[in-house]
Amino acid sequence: MAEAHQAVGFQFTVTPDGIDLHLSREVLRHIYLSGVTSWRKRAIRFKNGILTGVYPASPSSWLIMVIAVLSTMYARGDPSLGTIDWIKEALPESDYLTAQTQTVVSAVVFATGLWLVLIMLLRYTLKALLSHHGWIFECHGRKSFSTRVWLNVVRILSGRRPLLFSFQASLPRLPVPSVDETISRYLESVRPLLDDEQYKQMETVASEFKKGPAPKLQRYLKLKSWWATNYVSDWWEEYIYLRGRSPIMVNSNFYLMDLMYVTPTHRQAARAGNVIHAMLQYRRKLERGEHAPLRALGVVPMCSFQYERMFNTTRIPGIDTDFVQHLSDRKHLVVYHRGRFYKVWLYYGGRHLWPSELELQFQRILNDPTPPQPGELKLAALTAGDRVPWARARLMYFSEGVNKTSLEAIETGAFFLTLDDEAHGYDPEKLKSLDLYAKSLLHGKCYDRWFDKSFSLIAFKNGKMGVNVEHSWADAPIAGHMWEYVLFTDSFQLGYTLEGHCKGDVNKGLAPPTRLQWDIPVACQEIIEGSYHLAKEIADDVDFHGYVFDEFGKGLIKKCRTSPDAFIQMALQLAHFRDKGEFCLTYESSMTRMFREGRTETVRSCTSESTAFVRAMEDLKQKKDECLALFQKASEKHQQMYRLAMTGSGIDRHLFCLYILSKLMGIDSPFLKQVLSEPWRLSTSQTPQQQINLMDLQKYPRYVGLGGGFGPVADDGYGVSYIIVGEDIVTFHISSKFSSPETDSYRFGQNIRQAMLDIRSLFDQKNHTKIEKVVKKTL
Repeated sequence: MAEAHQAVGFQFTVTPDGIDLHLSREVLRHIYLSGVTSWRKRAIRFKNGILTGVYPASPSSWLIMVIAVLSTMYARGDPSLGTIDWIKEALPESDYLTAQTQTVVSAVVFATGLWLVLIMLLRYTLKALLSHHGWIFECHGRKSFSTRVWLNVVRILSGRRPLLFSFQASLPRLPVPSVDETISRYLESVRPLLDDEQYKQMETVASEFKKGPAPKLQRYLKLKSWWATNYVSDWWEEYIYLRGRSPIMVNSNFYLMDLMYVTPTHRQAARAGNVIHAMLQYRRKLERGEHAPLRALGVVPMCSFQYERMFNTTRIPGIDTDFVQHLSDRKHLVVYHRGRFYKVWLYYGGRHLWPSELELQFQRILNDPTPPQPGELKLAALTAGDRVPWARARLMYFSEGVNKTSLEAIETGAFFLTLDDEAHGYDPEKLKSLDLYAKSLLHGKCYDRWFDKSFSLIAFKNGKMGVNVEHSWADAPIAGHMWEYVLFTDSFQLGYTLEGHCKGDVNKGLAPPTRLQWDIPVACQEIIEGSYHLAKEIADDVDFHGYVFDEFGKGLIKKCRTSPDAFIQMALQLAHFRDKGEFCLTYESSMTRMFREGRTETVRSCTSESTAFVRAMEDLKQKKDECLALFQKASEKHQQMYRLAMTGSGIDRHLFCLYILSKLMGIDSPFLKQVLSEPWRLSTSQTPQQQINLMDLQKYPRYVGLGGGFGPVADDGYGVSYIIVGEDIVTFHISSKFSSPETDSYRFGQNIRQAMLDIRSLFDQKNHTKIEKVVKKTL
């Protein structure tokens, strides 16, 4: 036991001569190092807190301001216009303060106040500038003169080397769109999905809502937008995620995959050691706020609020609603292997464990032959089943004794690690390798991931890795940012020996991992089995297909002067129509992180323009140049909708908040009820890449990620996640349900492939037409 091993460092014996005290120098050294590390960490956090608190100014600017004011006074001037004299009179009388000292103190107080006022002025100026979004509506690569001036002013006011949270106080609030604009855009979005009679009925219901409860609900929503930091995010987290009582496995959690072509080592313990050491490095920089903030165009900052709860965070089940528990720095993680749980300390002597030390600890777990305790094997299935049985079991069986201690170790850990006993990864020569890899990350065996942790890291037997992420605390780009840092740090900074082990000496004096103890009664084991069987039904119903499209990629699409995202979205519309013979309400996730505490907004990709393009493609009589014109029109419409969503003028979050208000106020709205009950039969999302410039992708083209994915949203629909990898590859992650006779993930993947090729052929035809014109002119 680790606790027993550490306790022997301090011993005492009572003798007739008194107390014989024995102290271990090694233990005292570790206590000293831990204290030094702790105080150093506090000092760095304090310093970075000050830098963030006074941003965009700097602490040195305060000294410059004080010197400037004092210099002016010594030159017999009064920059304060009498304010310094007023402060001097207000100072309490003291025998220790001479008249000259009082003057200096008053001047310093005035300079400090003036400095703070200037900081606030700079912040509000920067906030006003960041509220301008005209640049995003300009053609790509064509910045107007006013936009270039605006970017330069923002760049100047942003200062040098901002920290992760430096811009938080300068970010604008998410604006509340007008009801008229939202309803108008909503009706436009559903027009291609409704016949004339249905559309006329929807117009009538929408008109009644506008004339009835809408103004009242809008007033309350505007009041909330003035009072709260973000009028959407807290309700989105509570009502979309935490109040859901159904399983979060598959239905909510998502996954991230490893590198596509490269496996740095096939030693499971070594790969886990390097990856976790890289995560600890990332966490240290995160806690100090030392990561560079993500900025569009290298200038416009994105909100960093979601990063705060990445580590040391767990979703705690409740009867009516869950809550997110976030703790300060935690020094351990919990590891699962073959039905056993282990607590592993991440620090030694005030420092992170080296990768070689972590490898040793994980290898000890892999070598442990002891069997699971009764009820331990499938314990984590509680987090995969319905939330209410898990909440009740937690209160009844995990509120005292060893069960409470062990559960606290899991829930307070930095994150969760599974040393999987299976081998997975992408192998182009093996059929369905990507499918099985994705399903393992998405749900595994339903009892070998702790789905409530902010994220569970999975290390497979062959050295491949992956992450399962709980969704309530953050969105995919946040976890993706961390994962990029970890993969590139693992490959390019830490590295491995020729034998595939972690570099560095092995400290065999480390206390071994602590086996968590459980006393799970039979009644609780029955609840665990019930959760497992429900989760198993959900997992077995997931029809997954992963497809690497390598015919062409972003490079060729950009040459066609088209947005890669719009190109893929139009391909998805065409593929879906061919797959099902109809159009459907389509969800594409876009971010609103240009606003403080912004999360996501919906882009409704199925538009009148996209349906016209799809119908033209399916009409054999339609000419290709006409199809191309319709495609370009549909793409431009999609880009416009994406920009509106990013700049706070989306449809769905506004309607969602109005619906929540109507429920809270007891107002029945047929319009809002119908809007919120419409199923998203095609749910899509793009996984971002290259958020961190740690590696030159052109120099190392094989070091590309596979992206990630999620489960199907509708029972009879598809979930599609895609990542545009480099210049020549697009990877699709497609999910649906076997229980639906209308869907087939493999079939849909083939339809996507053909749709991509068919759209490209339109541009081939365009180029061919240009060549013909040139030839004719020459003749």
